[in-house]
Parts: sequence; C-alpha cells; structure tokens
Amino acid sequence: MFNASLLYRSAKLNHTFITFLDKCKSVSELKQIHALAIALGHSQKDSFASRVLSFTATSGFCDVDYAYRVFLQLSNPTTFNWNTIIRVFSISKNPNKAISVFLEMLRNGVEYDHLTFPFVVKASARFSKLRLGVSIHGLILKTGGDISLGREVFDLMPERDVVSWSSLIDGYVKDDEHAEALAVFEKMKVAGPKANEVTMVSVLCACAHLGALEQGRAMNRYMKENGLPITLPLRTSLVDMYAKCGAIEEALVVFRGAGTKETDALIWNAMIGGLATHGFVRKSLDMFTEMQIAGISPDEITYLCLLSACAHGGLVNEAWHFFESLKKCGMIPKREHYACMVDVLARAGHLTEAYYFLCQMPMEPTASMLGALLSGCMNHRRLDLAEIVGKKLIELEPDHDGRYVGLSNAYAVGKRWDEARIMREAMERRGVKKSPGCSFVEIFGALHRFIAHDKTHPKSEQIYLMLNLTVRQMKIDADTETQEYCSYDVKDM
Repeated sequence: MFNASLLYRSAKLNHTFITFLDKCKSVSELKQIHALAIALGHSQKDSFASRVLSFTATSGFCDVDYAYRVFLQLSNPTTFNWNTIIRVFSISKNPNKAISVFLEMLRNGVEYDHLTFPFVVKASARFSKLRLGVSIHGLILKTGGDISLGREVFDLMPERDVVSWSSLIDGYVKDDEHAEALAVFEKMKVAGPKANEVTMVSVLCACAHLGALEQGRAMNRYMKENGLPITLPLRTSLVDMYAKCGAIEEALVVFRGAGTKETDALIWNAMIGGLATHGFVRKSLDMFTEMQIAGISPDEITYLCLLSACAHGGLVNEAWHFFESLKKCGMIPKREHYACMVDVLARAGHLTEAYYFLCQMPMEPTASMLGALLSGCMNHRRLDLAEIVGKKLIELEPDHDGRYVGLSNAYAVGKRWDEARIMREAMERRGVKKSPGCSFVEIFGALHRFIAHDKTHPKSEQIYLMLNLTVRQMKIDADTETQEYCSYDVKDM
C-alpha cells in the first residue's frame, strides 16, 4: 500500500518551502531558503526547484548564473522552465546562450509553445545575423498555434510550391490529423510539385501513426519512381513506418540497406523499438548489442526502447541493468524512463517493489505511472493496492473517464458491487462520459474507422451481414468441436 503519511509529510514540506519563496524579498533570502531545502534533501523536488528558477529569473534581482545552475538541477524541465531560462539569457549580456538553450530544447524533443518564440526572437534580434532571423521566422511559420487558419491561407494562395504543400502536411501531422495529412498529399500528387525529403518524412510519419501499411508501401514506391534519394532521415522514417505497421521484415530490409557508417542512434532506435513493440524482445536486445559493436552511442530514447522491450518480455533484471546504465552514461532518467520501470515491475508482479520505486523517485508519480501500477495490480489480483492507486488516479485526473472505470472494475473483481456502482454514479454526477474506443482497418489502401455498434459506414449493412454470418459459423464450428469431444469422451469411458 502507499505510505500515505510519507506522501503527506513530503507534500506539507513542499508547501512550506513554496510559502517561504512567495514571501521572499531578495536573492540572499532565496539562497538561504534554497540552502535549507538542500540540507533537508528537498531541493530535487521539481515543483520547488521550478519556483526557485522562476524567482531568480524573473524578479528584479535576476541572477543569471544562479538561475542556470538551478535549471540544470531539474530532472525533467517543463516547457515553462525552458522558456524561463531562455528568457533570462535573452535579456542578459550573453543573448547567444538563449539560442544555444533553445537548440538544446529542440534536441531533447521538448514541446515549445507560443511563449517560447518571443524570447528566442528577442535574443536573435540582438545579433546582426540575417540567416538566424530567417531560420527562426521559418520555424515559427512552420510550427505556429492554428491548422484551420493555416488551411484557409493555403487555399487562398494563387500558387503553391513544395514548401507550402509540405508545411500544410506537416501541420496536420503535428496536429494528429494524420488521415487529413495523407489526403492533402494525394491532392499534392495531382495538382502540386514533386515531394521532397521533408514532405515524405511527414507523410511516412502519418502512415506510421495510422498503421496504414499499404499506403506506406505506396509512399516507398513513389520515392523510387521519382528518384528521391534515400537520405538517413528518410530511411529512418521508412524503418519507423514499417516497424509500427508490423512489417518487421520490411523494416529490417530498409535498415540493412544502410552501411553501418551511414547510421545514427535514431535509426537504431526505430529498429530496436519496433522489434520490442511486436514481441521480438530478444532480437531487440541483440540489436542493441550490435549497435554498441558498431560504435553508435545510445541516447535516452535507446534506453526507453530497451526498457519497453523488457516490459514486454518480463525481464526485470535486464530492465534494472539498463536503467542503471542510463545513469552511468551521464544521462538523467526522465519521466518516461521511470514510467517504463514501473511498467516492467508491475507487469512482472513485483508490485511492492514498484510501489517503493514510485516513492523514491525525484518527482511526483504521473498518471501514466500509476496507471501502469493499477494495471499490474488488476492482473495479479492485488485489489487492496489497486483501490489506493485508483483513488489517487481520480484525484490526479478527475475528468478522465478511464480512471473511474478502472477503479470500478477493481471493485467489481473483488465483488464489491456497491462500491463499483458508487464509482459509476460519481462519474455520471461529474458529467464525465466514457469515450468509445475506435479501430482503423486498412482495406486496399483505404482506411476505415469503426467504433462499437457503429452504423455510420456507408457499407454498414453488408458489414454487419458478414459479421453475423461469421459469428454463426464460429458458433457452428464450436458446437461441432464440443460434440466431437463429448462423443470421444463417452467412447473412452
């Protein structure tokens, strides 16, 4: 069970320190509070360190060096934290550092927002470098807050080049409108210029997310027919697409098509992750060994893929080895790594160990971590712990339908029908509705979306006719097998 008193004391101490910070009036006072937090082992709490960073960066007593040191201590800086430190450097004597930090933010895969760019632009404006300003402006245009408005502007353009088509496609991909991205690409093939590397990377990403294997294969043919060079980014996108669509052999063919010296960590990650996702656990670990022999340095994503493989294969000892190796290589585990470790332990039934691991993390447990623990509790029938975790999840995400359903299911498994009913009623009172799950089916290159009891498809009548016929046939086969088994059993008596 969760150590409630431990969590309570930690939360109370955190609240006390934050109260002190809110009343702080100088950098010297701040440093005294910070020193006390370090002495009590509380300085690693991201919520506290984030407040310290904000004070040193935005108060009238700004201390750039101190702010940067605090920033570097954050185990998982948020977008807000990155924006804060970029802002500090943008107005400092060294605005070049703001650009460096921004580039580091991009390399770490951190999502920037509409508040990031004003500080970056402010820093770049202090340089007399036209190319830098143009590059940042292009990035803003490519990644700005509204795809609908972008489409309106695109439709009004009298002429559209490959850059405008690619920008629109990439915008839909970043907005998770993958089917629309593919639809735009089809229009581009008819009306627009030939696609370039940027276009195809976005299109292959859309195919990967949709699991649209046939369309992905068509994109591969398009590149060959149009003589598009298979650069490393394109090869990586192809491997990722084939792997995510389950075509592991095709992914390996594309992967092996590159010489060892022509690869980087990204393409190895795509292959290792693809193998792990589809249950080829040992092959994914062997691939990592091959990566090391090839002299390719692993990154944080590599270890995330390896931990995922261990979760699928129930390899607890190997998971601990990779988690420790991550730190030995000088990398700081992120939330995703901690979540993967919880998943490994929970799936393997090491629920007490998973609980202690959560308690000792340098950050508060996220919903995904608790969700993995809840799933393990359900699978291994630790219903006492499942109840505590389920309640914590509802506290964290009171508007998430799955949290109520998860706890209700835990009560139902334990035959606590009254509590299960109360959970459903609490969900209804709050106005939370269960979102229906959906499935995509690709038939002859076309994607079809379905939800339970869906009748909106134009061929729903034929689909249900075939479905009912299949169910009846399965029932007949099952009855026949039962009869054969019974007659065999009787004759043997």
